[in-house]
Amino acid sequence: MTEETRLQPTSEAELADAVAADPGPLRIKGGGTRAIGRAAAGNTLDTSGISGVTLYDPGALTLVVKAGTPLAEVETLLAENRQRLAFEPMDHRPLLRTEGSPTIGGMVATNASGPRRIQAGACRDCLLGVRFVDGTGRVIKNGGRVMKNVTGYDLVKLLAGSHGTLGILTELSLKVLPAPQASATLIFEGRGIRDAVALLSQALTSPYEITGAAYDPQRQKAFLRIEGFAGSVTYRAGKLMELFGSFAPVLEEDPERIGAIWRGIRDVEALHDDDGDIWRISCKPGDAPAIADRIDDATLLMDWGGGLIWARLPTGTDARQALQGLGGHATLIRTADPANTTLPVFHPEPAPVARISAGLRSRFDPRGILNPGLMA
Repeated sequence: MTEETRLQPTSEAELADAVAADPGPLRIKGGGTRAIGRAAAGNTLDTSGISGVTLYDPGALTLVVKAGTPLAEVETLLAENRQRLAFEPMDHRPLLRTEGSPTIGGMVATNASGPRRIQAGACRDCLLGVRFVDGTGRVIKNGGRVMKNVTGYDLVKLLAGSHGTLGILTELSLKVLPAPQASATLIFEGRGIRDAVALLSQALTSPYEITGAAYDPQRQKAFLRIEGFAGSVTYRAGKLMELFGSFAPVLEEDPERIGAIWRGIRDVEALHDDDGDIWRISCKPGDAPAIADRIDDATLLMDWGGGLIWARLPTGTDARQALQGLGGHATLIRTADPANTTLPVFHPEPAPVARISAGLRSRFDPRGILNPGLMA
């Protein structure tokens, strides 16, 4: 039995050589903050040495950055130009109880998208181009640096959310957006799940451009956020206060308090101190109350108007049972019992989709060496 080693390439070429020479399996690591699943035995391939901003054009709202670059470094650079990553990537560290510095590559590999996804789209929707190394050590480039570049197969979207199982990201091209002048949040207290989801759905179908719609069942509080030019925010906040006047909402306009509210929702603060298993459930917003009713002994947080449910369940409980007859999918984000292999990390796919997935993996990773533990 050979001793496990850590491979730390500092360039794309070194990474490609390392993958081609290693028999696998390989555990892909960026900042080590977003890892889920059951890691297979094998060498760790650390991509944090492949770091740096390749291109940043604030006028063109375009950023090209190497995958190992710390996310904090990128956010600081954007803030200096009053810009941001529109999809509001969450910080997984408190929820997963990990340490380290989140990287751009890990953000894309997990398609990390926060509350603003309902308005700005997911991480993959802001991804313009990628460079990556596949399971044979081949370097592949797809996409470009502008939105109109749609030539060929859209591997850009395929790599986002693939958790390193199709390739190891080395460089990303991203669309960025200006930061808003102002924001406001409406807070509704004493709402039950059904009333809250109905309220959030009504707001999201209004013309007032909601950028955050969440509900905390523990505190029975619902939240609506609007952002933009100061005059527009004032106008839309007033209209929403009129629309929901019978619910007696509280209007929060202090930027620091608003930031704290939405960081707490983005990073699932309500579940930080809970033991047990953490599940991420995607569903139709209208099904959220029924799913909540089916989950016993759970701590919940709802985002995306009810379309995203974070749930803490007793260890070994299968959250997927709550989805029967309703649709949706559930991912086991954190488990208190890593040795338990009876619950797959990802939602089992229908047979036709599973065949497509297997075909893609065999194409991009024919040896099956990239993060194989995630398939369990």
